[in-house]
Amino acid sequence: MSNKKGLIALSPLIVFIGLYLITSIIANDFYAVPISVAFLISSIYAVTISRGSTLSERIVTFSRGAGTENIMQMLWIFVLAGAFASTAREIGCIDSTVNLMLRILPGNMVLSGIFLATCIISLSIGTSVGTIVALVPIAAGLAQGTGTSISLMTAVVVGGAFFGDNLSFISDTTIAATSSQGCRMSDKFKANSFIAIPAAIVILILYTVMGLDISSPTDVSPANYIKILPYAAVLITAFMGFNVMTVLTIGIALTGIIGFADGSYNLYGWFSAMGKGVLDMSELIIITMLAGGLFEVIRSQGGIDYIIQKITRHIHGKRGAEFVIGSLVALADVCTANNTVAIITIGGIAKKISDAFGIDNRRTASILDTAACFMQGIIPYGAQILMAAGLARLNPIDILPYLYYPYVLGLVTVLSIIFRFPKKYA
Repeated sequence: MSNKKGLIALSPLIVFIGLYLITSIIANDFYAVPISVAFLISSIYAVTISRGSTLSERIVTFSRGAGTENIMQMLWIFVLAGAFASTAREIGCIDSTVNLMLRILPGNMVLSGIFLATCIISLSIGTSVGTIVALVPIAAGLAQGTGTSISLMTAVVVGGAFFGDNLSFISDTTIAATSSQGCRMSDKFKANSFIAIPAAIVILILYTVMGLDISSPTDVSPANYIKILPYAAVLITAFMGFNVMTVLTIGIALTGIIGFADGSYNLYGWFSAMGKGVLDMSELIIITMLAGGLFEVIRSQGGIDYIIQKITRHIHGKRGAEFVIGSLVALADVCTANNTVAIITIGGIAKKISDAFGIDNRRTASILDTAACFMQGIIPYGAQILMAAGLARLNPIDILPYLYYPYVLGLVTVLSIIFRFPKKYA
């Protein structure tokens, strides 16, 4: 593919970055251009400049990307998460859970305690989205109760969620990475742990130091243990390996039962709370569909193939090959906003590169998963950050400066490639 055609294929992504990021920086206000508007204009531009098909066919291509199986699953999760968050909030589940946490955790352990709990939960259930759905409302409530930044506390949960997404034996990213490279999950876990665990320890120490000045309020109301049940059920069923949509449905049903029993609302009030929660997620749903359609048009025009072609032209040695593998999966994640899809997209190419340069397949699987989780953890239009922002009622950009774990994970990955550790796999 020529440079001209490749740049044209990628130009919708450039338009999006320019329209959203650059104009927001110029205006010194990341609310100046809503991210949904930036995606809308970029999508219209992408469909307009596409070549080789009629307008109707281009719209079909866009619609196919907006309605893929992965996108539709995300939308279902958004809808159910919104309904659960709203119904739980209406009957006081969040307040009761937060009050319990404030009584259990000393104020100076709130940040480190939430991060450690999130890491353990996400490692156990293997889903960053499920972890975020369960813990962000609690974290946001804790932030208000302790006078901590809600953006910071939300980012603590997002970081911990990606720790488990990256390392868990049952996460989609682990399955995709090990399957594409032909290695065992346990071997990939061992190689990956030398990158993810040191990064988590650094962040745990950081949060411990940052939390020294935080103090719990002295007038904490008693926790209503009955109203903690919906969140407890969500965590327990997630631990048991239930599908995240089943988990959320159980949570919604419990909020209804408890709400009816204590008079928090009647049937119509329950329906109204669910409807409000779904509407709260409407912008996230629109953004997700527009992003899926936009990146499908870019892919169909050869944009991703162009990036791969350019990056793989000049590889020298194992370090160069590993940097290329990490860069490719990170770029694929930027273009798909889905770390599992990014790994699947690049997995075959990564296997060829690693075979050609004699890279251990366990090492390649580790780099694929880590680089994809790093990038997914910092893009404002990824499902996890959109979900966290929606539940905490924030702009996704508000969370980015506080995403310490993904940033450190990316840094440790780069250092791992440069200094060739762990030696056993490098």
